[in-house]
Amino acid sequence: MDLNITKDFNEKDKKYINSSLYEFNLKHFPEDLRGRYQEVNLFLKDENGTVRGGILGEICWNWLEIHTFMIDEDIRKLGYGAKLLFEVEQIALEKNCDFIKVDTLSFQALDFYKKFGYQVYGTLDKVGREYEHFFLKKDLSF
Repeated sequence: MDLNITKDFNEKDKKYINSSLYEFNLKHFPEDLRGRYQEVNLFLKDENGTVRGGILGEICWNWLEIHTFMIDEDIRKLGYGAKLLFEVEQIALEKNCDFIKVDTLSFQALDFYKKFGYQVYGTLDKVGREYEHFFLKKDLSF
């Protein structure tokens, strides 16, 4: 067999890689968690319909993962972030998620997440040569 590595990209190949890993993973999760995948996207819009912030994430297996959480700088610290986080936590609870996971950099929102009960479970240092990358989790099942 002669295999080679290529950088050529197409959606079909990307889908094959993702689907193959997903099928492999399915074999290792309990049946009640199989097929649990759903995008969760919340948007904060002004009166003109302009997006001013939001959360992009997904529910997978038994957790909700926040991939992107952004609030325009001029409206930060006005409570909108807390409202978005509360809303995504309610979705996670309704969907019977056991926990939420998120990551942030040391110059971003570490204290914000800690304020709402998220706990650091891992870090990477020297990110961008001078920052820390924090991985956080909030348990929803007690």
